[in-house]
Amino acid sequence: MSKTTRNVGIVYPGLKPPERSCSDKKCPWHGNVSVRGVLFTCRVVKAKMHNTLVVEREHLVWVRKFKRYERKRSRLHVHNPPCINAKEGDTVLIGETRPLAKSVSFVILGILQRKSG
Repeated sequence: MSKTTRNVGIVYPGLKPPERSCSDKKCPWHGNVSVRGVLFTCRVVKAKMHNTLVVEREHLVWVRKFKRYERKRSRLHVHNPPCINAKEGDTVLIGETRPLAKSVSFVILGILQRKSG
């Protein structure tokens, strides 16, 4: 952990602060954005925007009529700080923040698993 890295207050197995530092104001580790609210584990689907990713999370919903679970997916726009720099196919941990842009209210906290291959 470098001297400029802040403590984001998240305890999660496999989550470590990034080794690189950045000067991004919207970075939870090196900027002034606080993480509060929900945490999700997601998969990165698109990485074509500048410092923003599209992630997809799968969740189960109980359907009372058929007495079984239905698999659903939702997509979120997430801020990708330059010190983390996640790519397509990575599994990432994201946390809720204040609104950073019109459709961005989440930030990547760390990469849990890199895309293999």
